[in-house]
Amino acid sequence: MSCAHDRGLSVETVGEQPVAGELVRKAAAAVEDLGFGTLWFPEITGREAMAQAAILLAATRHITVASGMTDIYARDPVTDAAAQRTLEEAYPGRFLLGLWESHASLAQGVRGHRSGPGLATMCTYLDVLDNAPFGPPGTVASPNRVLAALDPGMLALAAERARGATVLGMPVEYTRAARTVLGDDGLLAITQLCVLSHDHADTADLARTTAAAALPNRHDLLRGLGHENPDALDSRLVDALVAHGRARGHRPPRPRALRRRSRPRQPPPCDHHTRLPARTAVGATRRAPTRLTRHTRVGHGTSAP
Repeated sequence: MSCAHDRGLSVETVGEQPVAGELVRKAAAAVEDLGFGTLWFPEITGREAMAQAAILLAATRHITVASGMTDIYARDPVTDAAAQRTLEEAYPGRFLLGLWESHASLAQGVRGHRSGPGLATMCTYLDVLDNAPFGPPGTVASPNRVLAALDPGMLALAAERARGATVLGMPVEYTRAARTVLGDDGLLAITQLCVLSHDHADTADLARTTAAAALPNRHDLLRGLGHENPDALDSRLVDALVAHGRARGHRPPRPRALRRRSRPRQPPPCDHHTRLPARTAVGATRRAPTRLTRHTRVGHGTSAP
Protein backbone atom coordinates (compact mmCIF):
# COMPACT_ATOMS: atom_id res chain seq x y z
CA MET A 1 0.00 0.00 0.00
CA SER A 2 1.43 3.33 -1.08
CA CYS A 3 -0.11 5.61 1.54
CA ALA A 4 2.65 5.43 4.15
CA HIS A 5 5.69 7.67 3.86
CA ASP A 6 5.27 8.29 0.14
CA ARG A 7 5.26 11.46 -1.91
CA GLY A 8 1.62 11.17 -2.83
CA LEU A 9 -1.10 13.29 -1.34
CA SER A 10 -4.17 12.18 0.51
CA VAL A 11 -7.08 14.39 -0.46
CA GLU A 12 -10.69 14.89 0.54
CA THR A 13 -12.99 14.07 -2.34
CA VAL A 14 -16.26 15.73 -3.19
CA GLY A 15 -18.11 12.62 -1.99
CA GLU A 16 -19.91 14.52 0.77
CA GLN A 17 -20.94 17.34 -1.55
CA PRO A 18 -24.14 17.29 -3.67
CA VAL A 19 -22.25 16.14 -6.76
CA ALA A 20 -23.34 13.48 -9.25
CA GLY A 21 -21.57 10.13 -9.09
CA GLU A 22 -20.16 10.51 -12.60
CA LEU A 23 -18.35 13.70 -11.56
CA VAL A 24 -16.98 12.00 -8.45
CA ARG A 25 -15.51 9.22 -10.61
CA LYS A 26 -13.99 11.73 -13.01
CA ALA A 27 -12.52 13.71 -10.12
CA ALA A 28 -10.92 10.57 -8.68
CA ALA A 29 -9.33 9.72 -12.01
CA ALA A 30 -8.07 13.29 -12.38
CA VAL A 31 -6.47 13.23 -8.93
CA GLU A 32 -4.71 9.99 -9.81
CA ASP A 33 -3.49 11.43 -13.12
CA LEU A 34 -1.96 14.34 -11.18
CA GLY A 35 0.29 11.83 -9.44
CA PHE A 36 -1.17 11.74 -5.93
CA GLY A 37 -0.78 8.49 -4.01
CA THR A 38 -3.88 8.37 -1.82
CA LEU A 39 -7.49 9.52 -2.07
CA TRP A 40 -9.32 10.06 1.23
CA PHE A 41 -13.06 10.46 1.67
CA PRO A 42 -15.37 10.82 4.71
CA GLU A 43 -18.65 9.15 5.64
CA ILE A 44 -21.13 11.47 7.31
CA THR A 45 -24.26 12.33 5.34
CA GLY A 46 -23.37 11.34 1.79
CA ARG A 47 -22.66 8.03 0.12
CA GLU A 48 -22.24 4.79 2.07
CA ALA A 49 -18.51 4.31 2.71
CA MET A 50 -17.85 0.81 1.37
CA ALA A 51 -19.90 1.39 -1.78
CA GLN A 52 -18.11 4.71 -2.27
CA ALA A 53 -14.74 3.00 -1.88
CA ALA A 54 -15.67 0.43 -4.54
CA ILE A 55 -16.76 3.22 -6.91
CA LEU A 56 -13.49 5.12 -6.43
CA LEU A 57 -11.36 2.00 -6.76
CA ALA A 58 -13.13 1.02 -9.97
CA ALA A 59 -12.67 4.53 -11.38
CA THR A 60 -8.89 4.49 -10.81
CA ARG A 61 -5.96 2.21 -11.59
CA HIS A 62 -3.43 2.21 -8.77
CA ILE A 63 -4.13 5.02 -6.28
CA THR A 64 -4.84 4.02 -2.67
CA VAL A 65 -8.42 4.75 -1.59
CA ALA A 66 -8.88 5.51 2.11
CA SER A 67 -12.14 5.89 3.99
CA GLY A 68 -11.02 8.48 6.49
CA MET A 69 -14.09 8.40 8.74
CA THR A 70 -16.08 5.19 8.41
CA ASP A 71 -18.83 5.36 11.04
CA ILE A 72 -18.71 2.23 13.24
CA TYR A 73 -22.45 2.61 13.91
CA ALA A 74 -23.24 2.39 10.20
CA ARG A 75 -22.26 -1.28 9.94
CA ASP A 76 -21.57 -3.97 12.50
CA PRO A 77 -17.92 -5.08 12.66
CA VAL A 78 -18.58 -8.43 10.98
CA THR A 79 -20.06 -6.62 7.98
CA ASP A 80 -17.20 -4.12 7.92
CA ALA A 81 -14.66 -6.95 7.99
CA ALA A 82 -16.36 -8.79 5.13
CA ALA A 83 -16.56 -5.58 3.10
CA GLN A 84 -12.88 -4.78 3.69
CA ARG A 85 -11.81 -8.30 2.71
CA THR A 86 -13.98 -8.12 -0.40
CA LEU A 87 -12.34 -4.88 -1.51
CA GLU A 88 -8.91 -6.26 -0.66
CA GLU A 89 -9.60 -9.32 -2.81
CA ALA A 90 -10.74 -7.21 -5.76
CA TYR A 91 -8.11 -4.45 -5.38
CA PRO A 92 -5.14 -5.89 -3.48
CA GLY A 93 -3.30 -3.37 -1.35
CA ARG A 94 -5.35 -0.38 -2.49
CA PHE A 95 -7.96 0.08 0.25
CA LEU A 96 -7.33 1.60 3.68
CA LEU A 97 -10.16 1.41 6.22
CA GLY A 98 -10.49 4.40 8.55
CA LEU A 99 -12.79 3.89 11.54
CA TRP A 100 -14.61 6.63 13.46
CA GLU A 101 -16.55 6.29 16.72
CA SER A 102 -19.18 8.78 15.50
CA HIS A 103 -21.14 11.28 17.61
CA ALA A 104 -24.12 10.53 19.82
CA SER A 105 -26.30 12.83 17.72
CA LEU A 106 -25.65 10.62 14.68
CA ALA A 107 -25.45 7.23 16.37
CA GLN A 108 -28.61 7.71 18.45
CA GLY A 109 -30.55 10.56 16.89
CA VAL A 110 -30.16 9.48 13.26
CA ARG A 111 -29.19 5.79 13.20
CA GLY A 112 -31.19 4.74 16.24
CA HIS A 113 -28.38 2.97 18.09
CA ARG A 114 -27.36 3.30 21.71
CA SER A 115 -24.13 5.30 21.76
CA GLY A 116 -21.43 4.09 24.12
CA PRO A 117 -18.14 5.55 25.40
CA GLY A 118 -15.93 6.17 22.37
CA LEU A 119 -12.75 4.38 23.44
CA ALA A 120 -14.41 1.33 24.97
CA THR A 121 -16.80 0.99 22.04
CA MET A 122 -13.94 1.15 19.55
CA CYS A 123 -11.97 -1.48 21.48
CA THR A 124 -14.92 -3.87 21.38
CA TYR A 125 -15.50 -3.11 17.70
CA LEU A 126 -11.88 -3.95 16.86
CA ASP A 127 -12.07 -7.21 18.83
CA VAL A 128 -15.01 -8.40 16.74
CA LEU A 129 -13.51 -7.01 13.52
CA ASP A 130 -10.32 -9.03 14.03
CA ASN A 131 -12.24 -12.25 14.63
CA ALA A 132 -15.05 -11.82 12.10
CA PRO A 133 -15.91 -15.16 10.42
CA PHE A 134 -17.24 -13.84 7.10
CA GLY A 135 -15.52 -12.78 3.90
CA PRO A 136 -14.42 -14.13 0.52
CA PRO A 137 -12.87 -17.63 0.61
CA GLY A 138 -9.21 -17.65 1.49
CA THR A 139 -9.11 -14.11 2.84
CA VAL A 140 -7.99 -13.12 6.33
CA ALA A 141 -8.40 -10.07 8.54
CA SER A 142 -6.67 -7.07 6.97
CA PRO A 143 -4.21 -4.94 8.97
CA ASN A 144 -4.82 -1.96 6.66
CA ARG A 145 -6.76 0.34 8.95
CA VAL A 146 -6.42 3.64 10.80
CA LEU A 147 -8.51 5.21 13.54
CA ALA A 148 -9.99 8.71 13.52
CA ALA A 149 -8.53 10.06 16.75
CA LEU A 150 -8.29 13.30 18.70
CA ASP A 151 -7.58 12.48 22.34
CA PRO A 152 -4.45 10.66 23.54
CA GLY A 153 -6.43 7.55 24.48
CA MET A 154 -7.72 6.96 20.96
CA LEU A 155 -4.30 7.82 19.53
CA ALA A 156 -2.72 5.21 21.81
CA LEU A 157 -5.29 2.64 20.65
CA ALA A 158 -4.46 3.53 17.05
CA ALA A 159 -0.77 2.97 17.76
CA GLU A 160 -1.50 -0.42 19.31
CA ARG A 161 -4.18 -1.84 17.01
CA ALA A 162 -4.02 0.02 13.70
CA ARG A 163 -1.51 1.34 11.20
CA GLY A 164 -2.00 4.82 12.57
CA ALA A 165 -4.52 7.62 12.91
CA THR A 166 -6.31 10.45 11.16
CA VAL A 167 -6.69 13.74 13.04
CA LEU A 168 -9.38 16.18 11.91
CA GLY A 169 -9.73 19.86 12.70
CA MET A 170 -6.92 20.56 15.16
CA PRO A 171 -4.22 23.26 15.17
CA VAL A 172 -0.99 22.28 13.46
CA GLU A 173 0.79 22.33 16.83
CA TYR A 174 -1.15 19.21 17.79
CA THR A 175 0.52 17.24 15.01
CA ARG A 176 3.70 16.79 17.03
CA ALA A 177 1.74 15.59 20.06
CA ALA A 178 -0.06 13.03 17.89
CA ARG A 179 3.23 11.87 16.40
CA THR A 180 4.68 11.37 19.87
CA VAL A 181 1.82 9.04 20.81
CA LEU A 182 1.86 7.12 17.51
CA GLY A 183 5.62 6.74 17.36
CA ASP A 184 7.84 7.13 14.34
CA ASP A 185 6.36 4.24 12.38
CA GLY A 186 2.64 5.00 12.73
CA LEU A 187 0.76 6.53 9.81
CA LEU A 188 -0.42 10.04 10.67
CA ALA A 189 -2.91 11.79 8.37
CA ILE A 190 -3.88 15.35 9.26
CA THR A 191 -7.02 16.99 7.88
CA GLN A 192 -7.45 20.74 8.25
CA LEU A 193 -10.81 22.45 7.93
CA CYS A 194 -10.95 25.31 5.45
CA VAL A 195 -13.48 27.69 3.94
CA LEU A 196 -13.48 29.51 0.61
CA SER A 197 -15.22 32.61 -0.67
CA HIS A 198 -14.69 35.38 -3.20
CA ASP A 199 -14.79 37.86 -0.30
CA HIS A 200 -12.27 37.73 2.56
CA ALA A 201 -14.83 39.02 5.07
CA ASP A 202 -17.12 36.12 4.18
CA THR A 203 -14.37 33.59 4.88
CA ALA A 204 -13.74 35.09 8.33
CA ASP A 205 -17.42 34.73 9.29
CA LEU A 206 -17.66 31.22 7.87
CA ALA A 207 -14.41 30.22 9.57
CA ARG A 208 -15.79 31.34 12.94
CA THR A 209 -19.01 29.36 12.40
CA THR A 210 -17.03 26.27 11.40
CA ALA A 211 -14.70 26.62 14.40
CA ALA A 212 -17.68 26.92 16.75
CA ALA A 213 -19.12 23.66 15.43
CA ALA A 214 -15.79 21.93 16.08
CA LEU A 215 -15.44 23.06 19.71
CA PRO A 216 -17.59 20.61 21.74
CA ASN A 217 -15.15 17.66 21.75
CA ARG A 218 -11.94 19.72 21.57
CA HIS A 219 -12.08 21.99 24.65
CA ASP A 220 -9.54 20.19 26.83
CA LEU A 221 -7.15 19.56 23.94
CA LEU A 222 -7.24 23.23 22.93
CA ARG A 223 -6.58 24.39 26.49
CA GLY A 224 -3.55 22.12 26.50
CA LEU A 225 -2.29 23.99 23.44
CA GLY A 226 -2.54 27.35 25.19
CA HIS A 227 -6.08 28.44 24.23
CA GLU A 228 -7.32 29.10 27.76
CA ASN A 229 -10.89 30.07 26.87
CA PRO A 230 -11.91 28.22 23.68
CA ASP A 231 -15.54 29.36 23.94
CA ALA A 232 -14.42 32.95 23.37
CA LEU A 233 -13.42 31.95 19.82
CA ASP A 234 -10.83 34.69 19.47
CA SER A 235 -9.25 35.21 16.07
CA ARG A 236 -6.12 33.30 17.05
CA LEU A 237 -8.12 30.16 17.79
CA VAL A 238 -10.33 30.51 14.70
CA ASP A 239 -7.26 30.84 12.49
CA ALA A 240 -5.66 27.84 14.19
CA LEU A 241 -8.69 25.61 13.61
CA VAL A 242 -9.85 26.75 10.17
CA ALA A 243 -7.76 27.91 7.24
CA HIS A 244 -9.62 30.42 5.09
CA GLY A 245 -8.95 32.31 1.89
CA ARG A 246 -10.36 33.48 -1.42
CA ALA A 247 -11.54 31.26 -4.24
CA ARG A 248 -10.88 32.78 -7.63
CA GLY A 249 -13.76 31.97 -9.95
CA HIS A 250 -13.27 28.84 -12.02
CA ARG A 251 -9.51 29.11 -12.30
CA PRO A 252 -7.41 26.84 -10.06
CA PRO A 253 -7.51 28.72 -6.75
CA ARG A 254 -4.27 29.69 -5.06
CA PRO A 255 -5.47 30.98 -1.69
CA ARG A 256 -2.20 32.01 -0.08
CA ALA A 257 -3.93 32.53 3.24
CA LEU A 258 -4.80 28.83 3.28
CA ARG A 259 -1.20 27.83 2.77
CA ARG A 260 0.16 30.29 5.34
CA ARG A 261 -2.32 29.32 8.03
CA SER A 262 -1.93 25.58 7.49
CA ARG A 263 1.88 25.66 7.56
CA PRO A 264 3.71 25.68 10.90
CA ARG A 265 7.13 27.26 11.31
CA GLN A 266 8.71 23.82 11.13
CA PRO A 267 7.47 20.95 8.92
CA PRO A 268 4.89 18.84 10.75
CA PRO A 269 5.81 15.17 11.27
CA CYS A 270 2.82 13.84 9.34
CA ASP A 271 2.54 11.48 6.39
CA HIS A 272 -0.50 13.12 4.81
CA HIS A 273 -1.97 16.60 4.99
CA THR A 274 -5.44 17.14 3.58
CA ARG A 275 -7.68 20.19 3.44
CA LEU A 276 -11.39 19.62 3.86
CA PRO A 277 -13.53 22.48 2.48
CA ALA A 278 -16.00 22.45 5.34
CA ARG A 279 -18.01 25.38 3.99
CA THR A 280 -18.08 27.35 0.77
CA ALA A 281 -19.72 30.73 0.61
CA VAL A 282 -22.43 31.43 -1.97
CA GLY A 283 -20.71 32.45 -5.17
CA ALA A 284 -17.44 30.66 -4.45
CA THR A 285 -16.48 28.03 -6.97
CA ARG A 286 -17.90 24.58 -6.27
CA ARG A 287 -14.92 23.11 -8.08
CA ALA A 288 -12.52 24.38 -5.44
CA PRO A 289 -12.47 21.18 -3.29
CA THR A 290 -11.05 19.20 -6.20
CA ARG A 291 -8.74 21.91 -7.50
CA LEU A 292 -7.21 22.49 -4.09
CA THR A 293 -5.47 19.14 -4.49
CA ARG A 294 -3.11 20.74 -6.99
CA HIS A 295 -1.55 22.85 -4.26
CA THR A 296 -1.36 20.60 -1.22
CA ARG A 297 1.21 17.96 -2.12
CA VAL A 298 3.15 16.72 0.90
CA GLY A 299 5.29 13.80 1.93
CA HIS A 300 6.46 12.42 5.26
CA GLY A 301 8.12 15.13 7.27
CA THR A 302 7.10 17.97 4.97
CA SER A 303 4.44 20.64 5.07
CA ALA A 304 2.09 21.85 2.42
CA PRO A 305 3.67 24.26 -0.07
